[in-house]
Amino acid sequence: MQSTRHPFDHLINGFDKALRVVAGVASASRPNPAAHAADATLDDTERRHSAGLMRVNHVGEVCAQALYDAQGRFAQSEALRRQFADAGREEEDHLAWTAQRLQELGSRPSLLNPLWYAGAYALGAVAARLGDARSLGFVVETERQVEAHLASHLHRLPAQDAKSRALVEQMRQDEIAHGASAQSLGATEVAAPVRQAMTAMAKLMTTTAYYL
Repeated sequence: MQSTRHPFDHLINGFDKALRVVAGVASASRPNPAAHAADATLDDTERRHSAGLMRVNHVGEVCAQALYDAQGRFAQSEALRRQFADAGREEEDHLAWTAQRLQELGSRPSLLNPLWYAGAYALGAVAARLGDARSLGFVVETERQVEAHLASHLHRLPAQDAKSRALVEQMRQDEIAHGASAQSLGATEVAAPVRQAMTAMAKLMTTTAYYL
């Protein structure tokens, strides 16, 4: 007979994951795409700028962990729960890679990571409660905005910062794939006011995380 897990077990596991993500404890299952990129010399201004952008990317991955965990936790179908779990594992690669790059640049993750995680988890839970199709639509729109944001970083990063650029490009390709996968599973389009609100919240987060 298949055993069922007590709701308290889910609470403990969720809290444990949140602590690990916020604390920067993550392990990658894929090789770091920046491993073979040239480690160029950056002046202080360039290094701070690269670190600021990479901190923004790290915050994005903290939020991705929270979003996918919440959406998977409250998804209505087992297939969708597996989809969110698989995507979350790839996003954990991004979390580990960006944390490593921040360390290499002599910088740190955002001081507001607990706030970002909590807010993203709440959004994910709300999206999931709206039904699987709408939850998937939220994924499609999120990944579309993240992909555009990463593409802008490829233009803003110092040209010689090959390591950061290699990370961002691989992350961009993964986000495109996640959005396409969600679309193929039957996502419904997010309403325009919701898209605008998501854009505004993302702008606040990225502007703040660059410095904090």
